Amino acid sequence: EKVMEIVTSWMEKGIEQGIEQGKKSLVIRQLKRRLGEIPVHLETEIRSLPLEAVERLGEALLDFQSLEDLVSWLS
Repeated sequence: EKVMEIVTSWMEKGIEQGIEQGKKSLVIRQLKRRLGEIPVHLETEIRSLPLEAVERLGEALLDFQSLEDLVSWLS
């Protein structure tokens, strides 16, 4: 029974991490579509953001016109 709890907990954490990585990947793809290529250091910075910030970025990017808007948002 204890083993099953551990396995279930491990699976839930894995699912949560997968969802988080998926959301970050989606926002990065949307940014690339809107702004063109994004420097690797900015992509790395986005991937290191907490999920709540990535979700806010996902909304903010709709107003971005240039890479400078992204840089400004991240600073």
